Amino acid sequence: MPKNKWYVNGLHFECQQCGNCCSGPEEGVIWINKQEIEKLAEHLQMTPAELHKKYLRKIGLRISIKEDPWTKDCIFLKRTNGLPGCAIYNFRPTQCRTWPFWVYNLHSPDDWNTAAQKCPGLNKGKLYIPDEIEKLKKM
Repeated sequence: MPKNKWYVNGLHFECQQCGNCCSGPEEGVIWINKQEIEKLAEHLQMTPAELHKKYLRKIGLRISIKEDPWTKDCIFLKRTNGLPGCAIYNFRPTQCRTWPFWVYNLHSPDDWNTAAQKCPGLNKGKLYIPDEIEKLKKM
């Protein structure tokens, strides 16, 4: 890892299961690749074509998980007893698995702290060392 990274001492993150990273229009699209589609389809006991028709959409040359048309939440964000949760947690795409270690959150401390305004798990919990962060960032 280059020594000039601002997070040379690592970053803390622990998911608070608030669902904020899955909610609202500002979160953008959720990319999913072919292997993830196949695993998710198998988990949901449907064909990849059925999964695509019901839960996915094509954007340019890529595939994304659909959002709720009204709230723009991820279509797999479900609420049980008022608490948010991912209906496909063990099969969620890499993009979801690597939050918050996305390139645009790691440009600067300001970018990280901007993300922390929406995500209460940033700056709490487990310490991720720079090598772990770099690995997650590249996934």
